[in-house]
Amino acid sequence: MMDLPCVQWQDHVAQKWIGLDPELKETLTSQLEVDDLFKCALTLTTPDDLDFVRSISSGYSAQKDAELAATCREKGNCSFQTRDYPAAALHYSQGLCFAHQGSEQLSLCFANRSAALYHLQRYQESLDDIDKAIKNSYPSHLLHKLEDRRTQCLKHLSVGQKAKEDHHNPASENHKTPDRVKGASVGLLTFGICPQAAVGFSSERGRHLVAAERIAAGEVILHDRPYSCVLIPGMEEVKGKGGRQHAERGVLFGVEHRRCHRCLTETPCPVPCEGCSYSRYCSTSCQRDAWEEHHRWECPLGADLKTMGVMSQLALRVTLKAGLKNIRMARDPIRDEHTESEPSGRNGESSDPCTSYCGDSYPSVFHLQHHLNRHSPEVRFLCAITVATLFVKLSKAGPPPASWDLSGPSGADRQSPDQEGGIADWSSNLWPLGSAVLRHILQLRCNAQAILMQQDTGAANSPVQSSREIRIATAIFPTLSLLNHSCCPNTSLVFSTGTSLSADFSESVTEHRSTARGVTVTVRASKAITPGQEILHCYGPHSSRMATRQRQRLLQEQYYFLCRCEACTLQQQQQQQEEEEDEEEGRQQGSGVGGSPQSGLLCGKCKGSLKKSSEDGGNGFICSQSSCAHRVSLSEVSRRLQEIRVDLEKAVDLMEREKPGDEALRLLRRTRSQPGLTLAETHPVQGELEDATARAYATMGDWNNAASHLERSAAAIGSQYGEDSIELGQQLFKLAQLHFNGGARGPALSVIPKARQLLCLHGGPLSHQIQELQAMEDCLQG
Repeated sequence: MMDLPCVQWQDHVAQKWIGLDPELKETLTSQLEVDDLFKCALTLTTPDDLDFVRSISSGYSAQKDAELAATCREKGNCSFQTRDYPAAALHYSQGLCFAHQGSEQLSLCFANRSAALYHLQRYQESLDDIDKAIKNSYPSHLLHKLEDRRTQCLKHLSVGQKAKEDHHNPASENHKTPDRVKGASVGLLTFGICPQAAVGFSSERGRHLVAAERIAAGEVILHDRPYSCVLIPGMEEVKGKGGRQHAERGVLFGVEHRRCHRCLTETPCPVPCEGCSYSRYCSTSCQRDAWEEHHRWECPLGADLKTMGVMSQLALRVTLKAGLKNIRMARDPIRDEHTESEPSGRNGESSDPCTSYCGDSYPSVFHLQHHLNRHSPEVRFLCAITVATLFVKLSKAGPPPASWDLSGPSGADRQSPDQEGGIADWSSNLWPLGSAVLRHILQLRCNAQAILMQQDTGAANSPVQSSREIRIATAIFPTLSLLNHSCCPNTSLVFSTGTSLSADFSESVTEHRSTARGVTVTVRASKAITPGQEILHCYGPHSSRMATRQRQRLLQEQYYFLCRCEACTLQQQQQQQEEEEDEEEGRQQGSGVGGSPQSGLLCGKCKGSLKKSSEDGGNGFICSQSSCAHRVSLSEVSRRLQEIRVDLEKAVDLMEREKPGDEALRLLRRTRSQPGLTLAETHPVQGELEDATARAYATMGDWNNAASHLERSAAAIGSQYGEDSIELGQQLFKLAQLHFNGGARGPALSVIPKARQLLCLHGGPLSHQIQELQAMEDCLQG
């Protein structure tokens, strides 16, 4: 669902819509061009709207605050005293963001963070903070502490450098050879589309990607970077000594506290923005680039942008990064699209940028479909008034930069939507900027991409680790946006931040290629793709996680199409066939082997499989054994599944709070022994129960029992997601760890190759999991 502005602003705009004159509503609803909608919204934006934004944004302050800086430093001191250095560093970093430039509080936070970084063995970063503390007038009577710490950091760095030199001396030459060979394939990332794929266009599918040649499973299809991205504010637990015990003390940090606001790299020592308390960066380089691209405008609007939502901020950020010149160039085809001209494309191809691919440049983003006429009138009005209000706010923030050529071309761009509208002091020529923001916010409903990362859960010192996928940012990817949806995609996506990756393909890629650190997405073929076959990925609703009708409803509501992919078509045919069999009361029911095995539910009386009943509107299940015919209502099934999930969450919470494993094990055993509904071995919830039970045994050091239950969980995962799925690969990776920890050499060596195959297929050969599997295999074979 689209990340809309805060509820107060939504209600304010909704009341504004209700109060509009019917004729004006009709005028707004009938607008077919984004330009016209923006111009109309700009005339409707009033001082009352600006005052309302100011009133609600007061709760999202992004101003510097000396008292809050001191409070954060005190919290950091508390964490430091308990030797929770990761949390301490984050508290001190938060204090740095609140501290005013040149203040004593700033120097104290830098000094304290340097101590936390020292204990985290981040010696160079500690030295950097020491220098910054001194530069910001650190109290002279305390300088001896910093000098002592500097000496210790330099000593550790010297020892580390000597060890590194010893490792690379000629005596180690033979030992180095495998690493040298392996490293030779690791280069800087090359962005673009592989030569086996090509961009196509059709009126039905729009711009899309097809296989020009056969693409083998596991091959890289494309690398892409976002044109722009925005971190999602939200609470995310900091990893520290005490795991979830921090939650009881309220020691929580969001991704916006832990990651660079430009490249999303996770860092324990962010560089704070000098103007606001919100934005922070992994380096002065990212800080400078962000300022030039967008933050000089966002900085004074920090609190307002928080109230307007992630999508509004992302749309604004895309526009500001593009700049007026690129926007004007992208708009030219729109302005000229109704004039007659001869085709200018080579070889008779269309030169229309709406149907051609422009690499990772701004036109590829600008010409994505915005579906203006498909959005509801209320959503259109909300987006238009939101953007118009931000535009007026921008006009009051200061003059545009000198690099923006405001002379502009003659014609439509020179016409002000309202010469008396209160923005003339900024420039009447800048309204295309506001129109572009509106265009992008409408596009993002269908083209925004969540950036997902694996996050470890539980205590850092726990013998058992687990992870969950979290959404850290929303972005728009120019090339990734070419891929259409399938509920059973033939690709896998892997996101990475802050590291240089192997190119995987280096020749004959598209002309748009460059190298960079920061956010990247790698798309691989998850199965073999034949020439002419479309390359597809999943927009969210997946056939292994959601019923067909629910998927189609969600896709229709957000993306405005009825999905007819292979999974939807096949499952509808199967459903129709089952309904026909139910009506005829065929022989399968009488033999006790038919029914709907996909339900994964067993009769509580005879353990036969339960199938969906055709009676009572299909709101129940019936045993497939004719001699039993036991019935269970849909509400009873839902209630029991909810009870199991609640107990599962409690058991996992116990383990992540470092409670004894036997306590969680007792809870899980009690849950499994409850009378009534029985889950088949392949039911997804049964797989979760087995996984949690394995984790409880592993917490107690009972590796053999843990592996036995995890094998059953892997069977359920394979049944749900497929034998070639990344989900099964992750489960087999954990199984290999359990066998290794338990000293089960044979079982471990038999699992490692399958886990490696699946993880390579979806994530490539350079992931840390592949490296860990290799280390385990080398140890077991050595």
